[in-house]
Amino acid sequence: MDGQPLRFDTKIAVLLRDDLAPWQRLNVTSFLVSGLGSQVPEVIGAPYEDADGVAYLPMFRQPVLVFEATKEVLRAAHTRTLTRALPRAVFTADLFSTGNDTDNRAAVRAVPTADLDLVGLAVYGPKGGVDKVVKGARMHP
Repeated sequence: MDGQPLRFDTKIAVLLRDDLAPWQRLNVTSFLVSGLGSQVPEVIGAPYEDADGVAYLPMFRQPVLVFEATKEVLRAAHTRTLTRALPRAVFTADLFSTGNDTDNRAAVRAVPTADLDLVGLAVYGPKGGVDKVVKGARMHP
């Protein structure tokens, strides 16, 4: 590289509801980004290796921007991801009371889209499209 920062034409964003406890924010963020990494292969970079040749797993090739917003702004952002058909992952309040992946999927499946009690949303796509999705949210402190 020539010392210039790398600019991406895409963006990974996580939007969290602003009333979550700190442990919930971390948990929701972790779950949400795992969904993007598993379904959008272009977001994953090459594996890492240290100077001793020890291998490490690949990670996202670009930063993940984390935002927070009210329940209403989060709902609007979710609607915008649907109308733009952007890759997305959701985390609902119901998932805090489940204990495994099967129950997590069942909890989301049991609720109509308009009634999901969203606490988090991850989205990936063109920078301008993702910026429109998170409109009204603020960067997480």
